[in-house]
Amino acid sequence: MKKSIILLAVMLVAALGTQAQDLIEYALMQQHNASTASASATGSATANIVIPLEITKNVDLAFGNIAAGPSAGVVTIATDGTRSGVGGVTLISAGNVSNSAQFSITGYPSATFAIALPGSITIANGGYQMTVDSFVSSLGTTSTLDFNGQSALNIGANLNVNAGQEPGLYTGSFDVTVAYN
Repeated sequence: MKKSIILLAVMLVAALGTQAQDLIEYALMQQHNASTASASATGSATANIVIPLEITKNVDLAFGNIAAGPSAGVVTIATDGTRSGVGGVTLISAGNVSNSAQFSITGYPSATFAIALPGSITIANGGYQMTVDSFVSSLGTTSTLDFNGQSALNIGANLNVNAGQEPGLYTGSFDVTVAYN
């Protein structure tokens, strides 16, 4: 096609003289300018897939040995593991094992994460039940992993003991969820 354009240009110059030559030079210059009026560059895209956030239970939540009275009461385990009771409960020291739940969290160093706790759960001994509620985290609802990608989390809660609660071992489970922010 270039040869055709050049041949046409030569024929026009021969027929029309310098005026045609000026027109051809102008057209070629415009074609050259049009082809250099744009530019491009190449960019790159990256992604860094980080290690998943993980949570591991180290110690279960234990309310310990309790004597139920004629009225309802509440046993509280704080995030530091201290135990207290109000209302119709007596906290028994003999053979007692009570503590907050303890978890280890690992993930991407210095990343922030959210913590979700249950509203309440039921623990049971056969057909008898009690409610555990007011779950609380030692880290609040959000926290940050340390520079090694680690964090320790303690969970406390309230145990609602019914008046005359039937003796026995009551058990249940609860979920703690952590997610990157």
